[in-house]
Amino acid sequence: MRPLRYSINVTLDGCCDHRVMIPDEDLHRNAAENIERADALLFGRVTYEMMEAAWRPPAQTGVRPDWMADWMVPFARRIHAAKKYVVSSTLDRVDWNAELVRGDLGEAVQELKRQSGKGLFVGGVTLPLALTELGLIDEYELVVHSVLAGHGPTLFAGLSKPVALKLVSRLEFGSGAVVMRYEPRG
Repeated sequence: MRPLRYSINVTLDGCCDHRVMIPDEDLHRNAAENIERADALLFGRVTYEMMEAAWRPPAQTGVRPDWMADWMVPFARRIHAAKKYVVSSTLDRVDWNAELVRGDLGEAVQELKRQSGKGLFVGGVTLPLALTELGLIDEYELVVHSVLAGHGPTLFAGLSKPVALKLVSRLEFGSGAVVMRYEPRG
């Protein structure tokens, strides 16, 4: 069974707004390595559309945007090439190497997990909350940034019950961001 891994950047006060955290080379390298550890990515509609807008190469030119530093290129290439599954009840179709996931979320994700391979990687906020409620996430990676945002959205807001986790690894970046990986207890 393929493990389902989740990773998110979060501030010390729990904010998940990606605009609050300054991405650097270490963060992009970590994210690229996460994608490399997976056979496919699993996104909700909002995260899929945000990632596609930022990382899909321009169709006409193929030239990378001016804002993309050289150290972002490996991540951009990996996310572009990755197989993607998109959970959405509002989208009629997806492309960018993606496939829509419909029907019962728990059953659909369990079917994806049953397939052989290295694993699945999920990002975003709303979909991982639903997957946590269903007990389907096998690893949580929190990349905690040394900043207080003072606003939301916040991580796991509305979770119906506590989920006990055990720390399995910790890594600190030069920026002060700390990557902590957890697995569910039990």
